[in-house]
Amino acid sequence: MTRPAPAASRITGLLDGPEPVAAVELRPPRSGLDAVRGMDVWIDLHHAVRRFGDRGTPVFLTDGAVGNPEEDGLAHLGGNLGGDASFGAVAPFLTCKHTLEYCRLFARRAAALGVGGLTVVGGDRSVGAPRCVPHGSDLRRIVRGDEPGLALGGWANPHREAAEQAGFVAAEDFCADYVLTQVVSHHSLDRVEALQGELNRRGWDRPVVFGVFFYRSADPRTLARLRRFFPVPAPGITAEFDAGVPPEEICARTIRGLREIGATKVYVSNLGGPRPGAVLDRIMAAL
Repeated sequence: MTRPAPAASRITGLLDGPEPVAAVELRPPRSGLDAVRGMDVWIDLHHAVRRFGDRGTPVFLTDGAVGNPEEDGLAHLGGNLGGDASFGAVAPFLTCKHTLEYCRLFARRAAALGVGGLTVVGGDRSVGAPRCVPHGSDLRRIVRGDEPGLALGGWANPHREAAEQAGFVAAEDFCADYVLTQVVSHHSLDRVEALQGELNRRGWDRPVVFGVFFYRSADPRTLARLRRFFPVPAPGITAEFDAGVPPEEICARTIRGLREIGATKVYVSNLGGPRPGAVLDRIMAAL
């Protein structure tokens, strides 16, 4: 298989290493928050990014997570964290749900800021603005032409047909140095194994980082809302909470199960709040 050599960055260096990696996904404030509430969320994000960066934990910053417009996280990084901050372990998301001019400018700003990578994905077609190009791979190719030294991430969904997803990822024009996936759980490890098998068969040799969702409760309304965006193993999650299993242990079960089948790179989603690092520590302590 002929592919361009991967762009070197701190992100790809961390993900390429032999050790297990637990990255995090964080969300900038939603657009439209009042000034006081928005400032509180920015301060929380400021501290979280700094602390995760200091300990070498990769941080993926979302762009319109679950269809909600979000503030420009890149502007926050450059404007509020200060010149002494290192962004080498940070990789913002960029969806195609913006104008092409905005996307190209965003990539230039990201490269100038020194981020570790840029995760470029299509974005949910069912909500919000239309995509400026049909697929994330189309935008990645444009960005690669503009910023050849910027490490780029792609996207795969283990819950879809494995051969199809692996075919997309392994294609010469996929244009990614690493891949993030839709969130999975220990109740869907068969889907992870299927995707791994297909990627291995096609010779994919770059990092795949599997998403893990931190379920805080088994509230039926919350699970139903989440089901609009990704498959939720509601019966299994509900049974675990009903049995008194702490949310950190439930999350740890997924990470543990993934490691057992060789999926050692993960990112943990839904760690929002003032102390996401402490939540991650509790999850990791439960492994």
